[in-house]
Amino acid sequence: MQLTINNLTLKYSTEIHALTEVNLSIGKGLYGLLGQNGAGKSSLMRILATLQEPTSGTVIFNDFNIHKDPIRFRQTLGYLPQEFGVYPTATAHQLLAQIADLKGIKDRSERMDLVDNMLQRVNLWDVRQRSMGSFSGGMRQRFGIAQALIAQPQVVIVDEPTAGLDPAERNRLYDLLAETGEKAIVILSTHLVEDVSTLCKHLTILGKGQILATGSPRQLKDSYRNRIWEKTILRSELDRYQQELPIISHQYVSGQLQITLLGEGPFPSSRVKDPTLEDVYFATLTNQRAFLANA
Repeated sequence: MQLTINNLTLKYSTEIHALTEVNLSIGKGLYGLLGQNGAGKSSLMRILATLQEPTSGTVIFNDFNIHKDPIRFRQTLGYLPQEFGVYPTATAHQLLAQIADLKGIKDRSERMDLVDNMLQRVNLWDVRQRSMGSFSGGMRQRFGIAQALIAQPQVVIVDEPTAGLDPAERNRLYDLLAETGEKAIVILSTHLVEDVSTLCKHLTILGKGQILATGSPRQLKDSYRNRIWEKTILRSELDRYQQELPIISHQYVSGQLQITLLGEGPFPSSRVKDPTLEDVYFATLTNQRAFLANA
């Protein structure tokens, strides 16, 4: 089972490139796509879901081009877009059963068993007879996850799946995706480093439609070893340090402001830090901005 992306480019005009020569090979398991809003993640997801044609390049699933035979590919696909609509008067049970029918589960008994099981797994069983129009954002997101996974797809694409979920529901989703990844290709697109670091054995960082880094979390963290530093400062000192030091991020830790620095160092009163995936993410984006500024 393999999804191969070759030289994928998407242009909206001669000056606007949503994606530029993206090359990836994705096998069974969970694969993370990490990037800021506007990095090209959703454009790539729409192309992989056969909702949009690329300007150039191909996407091959096993032995066929998904854009030359989109119906065949959609039979294997589960997709959760960043935004999706529902029939507001339909109940969750009715709508999920209809989706299961459309996905080819024709035996009514089998279909009802799958629907009941999935609603329990996404914690919507108690509200299965409520109309979708009464659902909160988090409940709708859980329904979106259910419809993406209902027919045991071979390829699952989820775009910002944890949006609107509380910590308990996020963990429930992690369990579902991890279980699904044992038998299918699962592509997780997000701007939240936590989602990728929790689940994915391989990931790609996108920026302005291009691949900035790719590899396992360990490989990417090792690439920045002894180049990430941290220093605790006063809030009033932040502006000055931003002018003087290569700060890639800052956050409060136990009420104290901690800055993270990128460079060979050492920096005054700083300490070397074991890189986290979040540090890799911010360092990669910082390097891209520096490259573009000097181009």
